[in-house]
Formats: sequence, C-alpha cells, structure tokens
Amino acid sequence: MGTAEVAGRLALVAAGCFAYGLLVESRSFRLRRVTVPVLPQGSPRLRVLHISDSHLLVRNRARARFIASLAGLEPDLVVNTGDNVAEPEAIATLHSSLGRLLERPGVFVMGSNDYSGPRFSNPLGYVVRSTERDGADTERPLPTDDLRAALSTGGWVDLTQARTELDLAGVRVELRGTDDAHLGLDDYSAISGKPAKHVDLAIGVTHAPYRRVLDAMTADKVKLIFAGHTHGGQVCVPLYGALTTNCDLPTRYAKGLSRHKAAGRTSWLHVSAGLGSSPMAPYRFACPPEATLVTLTERPVG
Repeated sequence: MGTAEVAGRLALVAAGCFAYGLLVESRSFRLRRVTVPVLPQGSPRLRVLHISDSHLLVRNRARARFIASLAGLEPDLVVNTGDNVAEPEAIATLHSSLGRLLERPGVFVMGSNDYSGPRFSNPLGYVVRSTERDGADTERPLPTDDLRAALSTGGWVDLTQARTELDLAGVRVELRGTDDAHLGLDDYSAISGKPAKHVDLAIGVTHAPYRRVLDAMTADKVKLIFAGHTHGGQVCVPLYGALTTNCDLPTRYAKGLSRHKAAGRTSWLHVSAGLGSSPMAPYRFACPPEATLVTLTERPVG
C-alpha cells in the first residue's frame, strides 16, 4: 500500500470520526448516576441533579428536550454550574426547558459563556493551549442579568461569590460558590471560612475547576464540590481519555467523580462532562453529552 493510499484512508477515517461526532455523538444524551457517601449517619438519601455547559441555541431542540425530561427525576437539589446559553434568544428556550426543575431547590453560578457569546477560533486550539483570558469578553456580551432572572424565577439561589444554607429533608446543607475562575473573576476570600457547626454538609459550586478554588474549598472543609467547564475533554481518545481540561486540572479528572486533596484534607469532586459545546465546535467524540444524578448517602462510620 502506497503512502498516498494510506493518507487517503486516514483522511476518510478522520472525516468519518468528525461526522460521527457532529451528527451522532453530540446528540447522544446520557444520564450518569453516581453515589457519594458524605452525609451524617441517620440522614436520608438526597438526590442532586448536576447540569452544566448546555451552551444552548434556539435551534438545539434535541438538547432542550433532554433538559426538559430531567424534571421527571424530581431531585432534592439542582446544581447548575454555568455556560447555559450561546445566544440571547436561547434564554427563553432554557427557561422553558428547565420547566418544573426551577420549582425544585436549586443553585447556580456563572461561566465565561454566560457573560459573552462564542467567538470564532480554531475549534481544537484549546488542545494545545488554554483559552483562559482576563475578564469577560465585551465584544459579544450576553444579557447576563436576564439569564440570572430566568434562573431565579422559582427560587434558585445565585451562588456567584455567595453562600447560602438550605434544609433538604431535614439535612442542613451549606452551599458556597465562586464567579468564573476561567476569566479570573473568582474571589474566594469573599466566601471563605469553615462551615458553621450546625451544618451537616458543605457543598462548593464553581464553573471552571481551577485548583486554586478546589484547594481553598477543600481546606475550608467543603466536602463535595461541583464544577463543569471541561466538557469532559469533548474530543477524547478511546482507551486513553481526555486530551485537555482547558484549565489546570489534570486530564484524568476531566469528568466524573474523584477525590481532591489539599491542606491535609480531602473533598469529593464531581466534574460534569456537560450537555453541549460551543457552536464553533459542535461535536464530541468518545465523550457523550450528559447530566448527572448524584445520590448523597451516609458516610462510613469511623
């Protein structure tokens, strides 16, 4: 087989993978289920729905339908880790899709693409360099205040640089969140400190899982941290995994449940692979879009 023939076959394989990622896998929505033992003995199980990175456009009807279907899970808490829409008109689509989920207890933080819309760039450029930038992009601003209002209509709490407490089936939960670390907007000092003694569980919420945020939360005895941003790597290599997290988190933690250690303490970390992708790179490979139902159970005795 000649060099030209080999090159031609490789080009066909590459084209086939691209078409699969664009037309099939990007619409193969999944619900991942994981269990985390973080509650005091005697606590009831709590179900937390983690959604992230929907990057919704009005035309993303299949994605919107999948989001709408999640209301049937009737979770005890919804955690939204940002990057919700990719155009102003999609705020109404998102609000409609979330539907009854907005009536459940919920919290949210903002991601970089909740402040500004996507810009054209090399769609695989993030594989070799981070897209981190200083401050929100003012060239394509999104109506972030309208998005906040839509997410808050049923009582969801905006955790952007804020702390709150919720009573979930008799379990006292403290939640704290940061603004987007990918834009350098995070200020953990605004929410730092150990949880109050009456709190049964402290949860951290952030969009981009930069280690400075994860380390600070873990040092403050936050036992469970939710994040998004990575898209699970978005374009992964079968049997190898993600090539990038687009932040300083190692690629082996690009999605799913893991343990994070800092200052002699350990927290659980759940990173969502996300429901969508930038409209400038609307494909996924070996990393289907997902939401996650996280069941919180009693921690082991001792």
